[in-house]
Amino acid sequence: MPKIAPCLWFDTEAEDAANFYVSIFKNSRIGSVNRYGKEGTEVHGKPAGSVMAVEFEIEGQKFVGLNGGPQFKFSEAISFQIHCKDQEEIDYYWSRLTKGGKGVACGWLKDKFGLSWQIVPAEIHALISQPTNGARVMKAVLDMKKLDLATLRRAAA
Repeated sequence: MPKIAPCLWFDTEAEDAANFYVSIFKNSRIGSVNRYGKEGTEVHGKPAGSVMAVEFEIEGQKFVGLNGGPQFKFSEAISFQIHCKDQEEIDYYWSRLTKGGKGVACGWLKDKFGLSWQIVPAEIHALISQPTNGARVMKAVLDMKKLDLATLRRAAA
């Protein structure tokens, strides 16, 4: 494991979520799947044999999905950015990650597990930070749900 790996807290859906994400990202895989034992059921309340944690990797980033119970939910305070080379890639990730979820604003979406993602062109920071037209690009971003790269480039020109 790398020194830092995000741990995503689910109620009971960690394995389903890991399989969902691995099905979307080409360079990904499921690692180990750990199960709850009989020990500690008075603390965790999970049936023996049910999935406790799933290690998985997406594009070289390692994650842990933990079935910790319903106490905590994802919030928009944390999201994962996907930097895309072109509109086709933006469309690919947007359509798959919004399946069962929803588009929000400015390239952000919530997937069917409630996790927030931002699907952006790889050049987004360069476009927004332009001294002359960066404000126009930012205005265009604010007016969109799914980002349209051609519109952003026109705003930057």
